[in-house]
Amino acid sequence: MNVLKKKLSVAVLALGAMMGVSQSAFAEQKIRIAHGASPEFHMHTALLEFKKILEQDSNNRFVVEIFPSGQIGGDTNMVEAAQMGVVEIAVEPPSFLAKWDPAFEVAELPFIYPSKEVAFKVLESDAGDALQARLHDLGLEGLGWMEMGSRHITNNARPIHKPEDLQGIKLRTMKVPTHIEAFRALGANPSPMNFGEVYAGLQVGVIDGQENPLSHIYTQKFHEVQKYLSLTNHVLGLYLPVINQEFYEALSSEDQALIKESMRKAIEFDKNLIKEEESKYLSQMAAQGIAINELSAEEMAVFQEAMKPLSTVMRDRVGGETYDLWTQSIKDNSN
Repeated sequence: MNVLKKKLSVAVLALGAMMGVSQSAFAEQKIRIAHGASPEFHMHTALLEFKKILEQDSNNRFVVEIFPSGQIGGDTNMVEAAQMGVVEIAVEPPSFLAKWDPAFEVAELPFIYPSKEVAFKVLESDAGDALQARLHDLGLEGLGWMEMGSRHITNNARPIHKPEDLQGIKLRTMKVPTHIEAFRALGANPSPMNFGEVYAGLQVGVIDGQENPLSHIYTQKFHEVQKYLSLTNHVLGLYLPVINQEFYEALSSEDQALIKESMRKAIEFDKNLIKEEESKYLSQMAAQGIAINELSAEEMAVFQEAMKPLSTVMRDRVGGETYDLWTQSIKDNSN
């Protein structure tokens, strides 16, 4: 495929030389996984569970090595490394794959799901399967949907109960166009910033607030420099584990099924881990003094209504066919 012939970045080439990667590596049944999170993050723990299950159930025919904390390079480098077989698997948010195909932003559009339960029904529906099938054009195969955690808003101005409460707040967001457009439409001043700069930005007042899953808010100690935490659940943060398609298709159907089943079990393990962690994090942050409020169903509906004028922009961004299939699946799974 054309995407597999494109020039690798210097970082990926250097890694390939360092690891002695060659086509013969595919025959070794070694599976290397690259991701950008820290070893303390729940996703890494889930990948360790994947390693344990796959190695055990394959009688160690597969050997899994995990490279956390961006050791392979930045987000683009990790995807390219999986495309080229420098590593076998990369674990990235689907919105980061929008560099190659904007359709992948649809899974993490703001205020699109009425609940996390509906979101996972959509991800596991024909709509989710159709989106993962688009990975084949990138030389990749999807291995399921892994939760990062619902994203929430912290700030130093006021609790967020309605769109007007965001008016004028300088809010750090990811560099995702649909997210920036959404917060701008709600009256905030979205300010994309590298993740590693957020704590200092909050501490000195360069930004008023930020939005992230509870695991990031707590472990990065953002709550120590913020007054309010609003459980807005505005985006279901996701990871999309992808495996090099050439490697995957060279495996027997039994081994393909084994890898996907091992990842499915790891994803379920991760969901339970997130539930346990989030309950603990909320309790500990409340004890440390941050004021916490949760949006009611009625308040959430107001935000979703406020997003409707952006539907045309979002549909154009991700593609009409993808957007229509996704929103119809949300309706079907909300009944």
